[in-house]
Amino acid sequence: MRKSHELLLRLFHDPQYNFENVTIDYVDRGAPNDMSCVSGVQVIRLDAQYIEVDAITHTTYIPYHRLRRIFYNNDEMWSLK
Repeated sequence: MRKSHELLLRLFHDPQYNFENVTIDYVDRGAPNDMSCVSGVQVIRLDAQYIEVDAITHTTYIPYHRLRRIFYNNDEMWSLK
């Protein structure tokens, strides 16, 4: 199985994919059900250790170990099982 970081890099760099169609579910302590999601439109950068995200009022960083599911066009492409 492909790792989340590897899959995101492919979706980001491969011209056959549009990263705007990516949605990422991740653990977010304090959010409803301790889960949140981010759209590919909000992703600024894919660092080696985290995803840098534009959260409108600030930039936030999501470590890869907090990712739970990755969708492309609403189809699940990866999940932590």
